[in-house]
Amino acid sequence: MKPRYDILDGLRGVAAICVLISHLFEAIAFANGDAEQNCFHGFLAVDFFFILSGFVMSYAYDDRWRMRTYLKEGSTDGMGIWDFCKRRLIRLHPMVVVGVLFGVLAFCIQGCTKWDGSHVSWSMLLVGTLLSLCMLPAPANLEVRGNTEIFPLNGPHWSLFFEYLGSILYAVLLVRMSTKVLRWWVTIAAFALMLFVFTLGEGFIGNGWSSEPANLLGGALRLLFAYPMGMLLARKFREEKPSTTSLPALLISAVALVVLLSVPSISTLTGWAHANTWYQLLCVTVFFPMLVYFGARGAVSGKQKAVVGYLGRLSYPLYAIHYPLIYLYIHWINTDQHPFGRYAWSTPVALFVIAIVLATVLVKYYDEPVRNFLNKK
Repeated sequence: MKPRYDILDGLRGVAAICVLISHLFEAIAFANGDAEQNCFHGFLAVDFFFILSGFVMSYAYDDRWRMRTYLKEGSTDGMGIWDFCKRRLIRLHPMVVVGVLFGVLAFCIQGCTKWDGSHVSWSMLLVGTLLSLCMLPAPANLEVRGNTEIFPLNGPHWSLFFEYLGSILYAVLLVRMSTKVLRWWVTIAAFALMLFVFTLGEGFIGNGWSSEPANLLGGALRLLFAYPMGMLLARKFREEKPSTTSLPALLISAVALVVLLSVPSISTLTGWAHANTWYQLLCVTVFFPMLVYFGARGAVSGKQKAVVGYLGRLSYPLYAIHYPLIYLYIHWINTDQHPFGRYAWSTPVALFVIAIVLATVLVKYYDEPVRNFLNKK
């Protein structure tokens, strides 16, 4: 059995918690009429997730594909594309189903209305639910919230859709590339992403969630850079076999990630229009890859191992189910005339705790048991 990169598991959990906090700040900023939230760059966690996924996929599966090329034709050993796809479906889709159902429940509690107040028919909601359960983006005429989201019942699922696309791209193409070709791919993708951000992206990298063509293109470019970058890091790590760092890698990497994702709008603070743009590009192309590589060199034991193990198990369920709570929070803000009274912070704090507890329960009593059952079958 291959050793686990425990710190990377922990960082995945830290990033998921940062996303939750960022979305809570986003809702508060919306309620106060603020143009920008305090925790401004939490959306960059998606790029960090993509890099981690590429790293983990390359580390876990590259040698299995290579092994298969040496087998005789017709052999059932090794791993084929369908075997790989089944593994990814079992890993990802149980929580997709729960996340969609939570989104439907939240939407019904809100009265089955779009953001503009217009009512959504049950037939339209049913079609939207089926599309989301199959991880198919909703076209504009079936978007039940009226905000051009491709997964309107649970907005963050857009990144899971791209995660699926990344897995398919890995199995069909990327795994067959030499390290040299992969390096060229990453370089070209970085320049393409940069060009997009300064042109169609209007200085903002946080695209991929909307059905607007330019937004979808931005999400695709984020994936096409970050996923292969993670693979390249894994291959580099495997070839160089760097020694374990003597520094407290868990503490350093976790603090660094929290700081990077929590930075407020630099453009607002400095008055330089492109400050946020360059910061986002540096995080995605430089800081995050360095953080993954450094985290992979670290080691933990004892209580630290238990902590990172819990964070790693928590990360995906938390990311998959937290946003319906945000929908309900925004709905409450819109319908309550005085949502921010004496105990204004009690609601987001309570939502934070509820999301963590709910994700923990789902890990133990749903996600892991279902995946174990499906793996046996």
